[in-house]
Parts: sequence; structure tokens; C-alpha cells
Amino acid sequence: MKLWRGGCLATLAGDRGWGLVDDGALLVDGGLLRWVGPAAELPPEATNAEVVELRGALVTPGLVDCHTHLVYGGNRAHEFEQRLHGATYADIAKAGGGIRATVAATRAASEAELLASATKRARSLIGEGVTTLEVKSGYGLDAATEARMLRVARQIAGVDVRTTYLAAHALPPEFGDADDYIAAVCQWLPGLHAQGLVDAVDAFCEHIAFSPAQVARVFEAARALGLPVKLHAEQLSDQGGAQLAASYRALSCDHLEYLSPAGVQAMAQAGTVAVLLPGAFYALRETKLPPVQQLREAGVPIAVATDHNPGTSPTLSPLLMLNMACVLFGLTPEEALRGLTVHGARALGLHDRGQLVAGQRADFCVWDAGHPRELAACFGHNPLIERVRHGIQGGS
Repeated sequence: MKLWRGGCLATLAGDRGWGLVDDGALLVDGGLLRWVGPAAELPPEATNAEVVELRGALVTPGLVDCHTHLVYGGNRAHEFEQRLHGATYADIAKAGGGIRATVAATRAASEAELLASATKRARSLIGEGVTTLEVKSGYGLDAATEARMLRVARQIAGVDVRTTYLAAHALPPEFGDADDYIAAVCQWLPGLHAQGLVDAVDAFCEHIAFSPAQVARVFEAARALGLPVKLHAEQLSDQGGAQLAASYRALSCDHLEYLSPAGVQAMAQAGTVAVLLPGAFYALRETKLPPVQQLREAGVPIAVATDHNPGTSPTLSPLLMLNMACVLFGLTPEEALRGLTVHGARALGLHDRGQLVAGQRADFCVWDAGHPRELAACFGHNPLIERVRHGIQGGS
């Protein structure tokens, strides 16, 4: 048993508020938080615990990055230049760039190469306090490479990884018909699930990707296996994807710049999390804002994630995403931090982390900061002192 004491705790307990506890303490046992509260009210069982002095540091839940594309080959920095010269996301995709370019590089990479590059990226996220992250496939678009990506994601060490099957990401060059490809996507899924490689299923519902009817076929295949679904929805246009995903009680809908009022209400009724991705919004120089106020009013939980990918959000800084979520989307610092903790976990179907309350996993971060709003207000530096995962310092 270990006792962490003498810090300012941002517990995020309850549905709102920082849940601040000045001169707080956390009692950790067996990888779980056994007790959280003021140091002056420690329970008797803390008497014999090993003590770690926090010396006034800020403690928050460990960060949860609920949307990444961390496993891939190659890079697409040249597309950054193309966009600066006026090319749009759709222009680049139609010319064979974008997702298809990364597919070619990923197919050419070995499993060892993919693991080495993904591990390096994960270390950057870990270095800013991430204790749980999601990794999507979707840069293979064939059975063998999708499986290779998911196997690599399972091997990333030092962080808890949830894997998402995203073969319905783009139409690969060897398929001329999208319906035929969707049939293949559905056919591959049971085998990957049987190998223990899939935690959830995602798709890209967009005019440059797949229609709601095609996505529904993928979701039906997921439902048959008891797998939860997520959706890249309403990023470039309103396809009604959020309503479709909500009808399957999706864990989350992500991007959402073009989300309609009907989509907001459908998500609210289904309990689906809205995942905002300010890195992609920034990199693509978008101007259409997601309907944050409508999401708030409807009670839709709002998560924030890096969306790390090689083309449209090549960031590896969750702390920068806190700032961008506030500056670009108008979230409060508290909303942004909840988005990268409790609501990020909820977007992955995880309810055992994201808050500093008794019974939750002992995943937390110790920061050189006096108040949690500083994490969102400041950028360009890393105030992390220590990351604890499963109650283990360093969180390996």
C-alpha cells in the first residue's frame, strides 16, 4: 500500500467542477485508489503505507487519448505544403494522396518497423501524461495489413491500448466498387475478433469515403459479434452519420464539425460521446465549428483527443489539444480536461478510470502547476513531474 500526500487534487468527481482537494492524499493498493480526500482525514489503514510526498504539486487523473491512428508507415508532410497552396482534403484524396498514400507506405512496412515507429510516437504521448490510448487500424485496407496493424497496437508497451477496427476508412485501389469492399471489411472482422485484436469497430462516413448505408453494414457485422461501434462523422459534410451511429448506441462520434441538431439529439438520447479533434480542425484550417453549445445544452459528454495521424493531425501533444479545444472550440479549461480524462475514457467504453475517486484505477499524473486550468492555458512546455499507471510510478 502506498500513500501519496500533500498535493492539490483535481479529482473531477461528479459531473461538473474540478473537485479540488487542497492538501489532499491518495491511498493506493493493488493498482486501485482505495481512498481519496484531505490529508487531515486519512483512514487508519494509511498508517503503515509507504509515503510519497507530493510537496504541493497538482494531481489529476491520467490522460486518456481516445482517438489516434498511431500505427502507420511513411509520412505526409508534403500534403501540408499542398494545403498551404490551396489544395483541400478532398482534392488531395482524389489525387491519390491522403489515406491512400499512407496505405501504400503501411503495406510496405514490416511488423517490426511499424512497432518501432508506433512505440516512439506512444512515448511522446506517455511523456505528456497519457495512461490509456486508442489505436485504430485503417491504413492497411486488406486483411493481412489490417491484422498486422492491430497486432502492433496490442504490443505497444507502457500504456493501456484499446484497438479499433477501421478498415472502412477509404476505398483501396484494388477495389473498384465500394459495396464489394464493404463486403470484404465485414468478412475480415470475425477472424480478427477471434484473434482478440478488436475492441471496437469504426468507419469513415463521408462523401469521400462511405455512405450511411455502407457503414450500417459494417455496424451490423460488429453487432453480430457483440462489438461496440464508433464513427468518424460529419467532419466535412452532414451525412446523417451521427443519427446512424446513435441508433447503434455508438460509444462515440468523432469530428462533428457539420453535426446537425437532429444528430445532437440522437447522440444525447443514445448516451454517445462527442469526440472533438482540434488538431485536425487546425491543420486543415477549417472554419466550420462543431456545435459545442448545442452539445452542452443537450447533455452530450464532450471528449477531446489528438487524432494523431500522418496527414491531418500529426500532433503528439495532448496538452496542446487542451489549449486548442479552449481557443478554437470555446471549451472551458475544465471541459477540456474532462474531455481528456473521464469523457475520453467513456468514449472507449471504460468507466474504471478518468477520475480520482475510490475504486477507480490508480492512473494519475503529478504536475508542476498550482491549478488544473494551467494545463490548458499554457502551451509549448511540459509540466509533467510524474505519471502513475496501475499505481506504479513511471507506469511501465
